[in-house]
Amino acid sequence: MRWLRARLGQVDGERGSALVEFVFIALVVFVPLVYIVAGFSAVQRGVFAATAAAREAGRAMGTASDPVTGQEQALRAAQLAVEDQSVEATDVRVEYAPEGSDCDAAGSYSPTLTPGEEFSVCVTVTVRIPLLPEFIDANTATGQFVVERDRYVDS
Repeated sequence: MRWLRARLGQVDGERGSALVEFVFIALVVFVPLVYIVAGFSAVQRGVFAATAAAREAGRAMGTASDPVTGQEQALRAAQLAVEDQSVEATDVRVEYAPEGSDCDAAGSYSPTLTPGEEFSVCVTVTVRIPLLPEFIDANTATGQFVVERDRYVDS
């Protein structure tokens, strides 16, 4: 039996080393890999949440009777859409941009909800990466939805 171990390259002093090597490889490779997958899934979930929130906020704002009620409904619709994606709805911003511009110009525009008006709804969601401190909030996802008010609405 000893000649078989020698032939296969197994020496008596190497018993149990495979277990140690496996644990070492698992810690060095698999734990960071799982963390990276969890981080990417958190970011992707934030992107989905921002996109869905912008769509729902745009629909709420586009069907509102007046701008004040519309902004309240849009904010609540965005919060519900973000919560639906299992993202904390504490860091949700709903802003509006004029027709033809992107979300970089959002914030200074307020829709009037006149018939035929076009504007963009921009929702920004702060995405938390697992195990990172709270003060690191540079990970944001922004969703944009273009709203076109119906030209033939009762005023």
